Amino acid sequence: MTPVEADETAAGIRPLRRNWQFQMLWGGSAASLLGSRMSSTAYPLLLLAMTGSTLAAGAFSGVQLLTQVLFGIHAGTVADRYNRRVILIVADGLRFLASLTVPLALAMDRLTLTHILLVAVVVGATMAYAFPVRTLAIRSVVPKAQLRQALAQDGLRTNGTGLLGPPLAGFLFGLGRPAPFIGAAVGSLLSFGAACAVRFDGRPETSGGKARGGALEGMRFLARSPLLRATVGITFALYLVCSATVLSCLVLLQREGVGGAGTGLALSGEAVGGIVGVLFVSRLHRLMGPGKLLIAASWLYVPPLLVLPLSSSPVLVFFVLAVMLLSDPALDVMTDVLIFQQVPDELRGRVMAATFMLFTLGMPAGTLGSGLLLDFLSPDAVFTVLAVALAVALVPVTLNRTLRESGWPA
Repeated sequence: MTPVEADETAAGIRPLRRNWQFQMLWGGSAASLLGSRMSSTAYPLLLLAMTGSTLAAGAFSGVQLLTQVLFGIHAGTVADRYNRRVILIVADGLRFLASLTVPLALAMDRLTLTHILLVAVVVGATMAYAFPVRTLAIRSVVPKAQLRQALAQDGLRTNGTGLLGPPLAGFLFGLGRPAPFIGAAVGSLLSFGAACAVRFDGRPETSGGKARGGALEGMRFLARSPLLRATVGITFALYLVCSATVLSCLVLLQREGVGGAGTGLALSGEAVGGIVGVLFVSRLHRLMGPGKLLIAASWLYVPPLLVLPLSSSPVLVFFVLAVMLLSDPALDVMTDVLIFQQVPDELRGRVMAATFMLFTLGMPAGTLGSGLLLDFLSPDAVFTVLAVALAVALVPVTLNRTLRESGWPA
């Protein structure tokens, strides 16, 4: 029995809002993620101003994403073999130091493209190492009975920062070039402080004294588990479709002459849908088993895609994206819950790192795929192609009786 479970048995469960360890970890990670969201908008603006090249403008995000993928599998191995709290502290500390060098270099007029790309490597690597241990830390400070609630609140962090980050970055960039990067550094500093302040047992529970298996054991575990394999595979497809839809909506709105502010508000429907969807996580998990929830959430994507060709109104785009993303928090929490329920602690870091890497790959794959389609088809045609392709892929999944009747593991 863990210390958290012992406290739960002895004194009952306190409200999650009064769990200062979880709330501090959540607040620190929210600040760090907000800084990251700001950076993803501010760096392209800065690089475009410095070089005038659109290729250079996208270099930071591209290098950061590539680094996250390259370090992802090793990050899971590290999480399963070393103290997870120490990993979190080191990752947040290094990200803070790297982020701080950018406003300092700007102040001294010494910032270069090479410097920025090196920062992208450090930020991408530290995000890869921090992700699995940050999620695993939740289980260390939250009782089992509150795990879904805690994971849902963590989803609110993701969607909330996605909504606030870009406009805040644009506002701060207007005040002065260093401003958004100072904000990103402060976010990493707050996350570092929270990781230092919250003490939890970060040692993985292992059998035989050390974590079994190699770096790819997480991938192998996903492949062996029918429910997790289906969950990760379908969620990857939804990430791909979502990113392809967002790019196609952007092209559609530009074609119709919608301004930058209107386009930004229309695309914010993605984050708003995710925020609203957090409110339904517990209810959906009570109503449906994981298989039915996975199938229902996936089919929820198809009708909105068929509606988009009917109008190019920014209001319609906003509501379509919001509806599509309503079920995403329930799926994200379901994935984490299944990992906590089915995967031994000594393997959880590698399994979480594997799922994170696959989901991360889904976004650029969708953007690249839709970009290629948009060279030959109109945005309306792309929406139809995405809807038909997703529906065809979901038919055998829906007919899978074993998946439909799967329940929550004990």
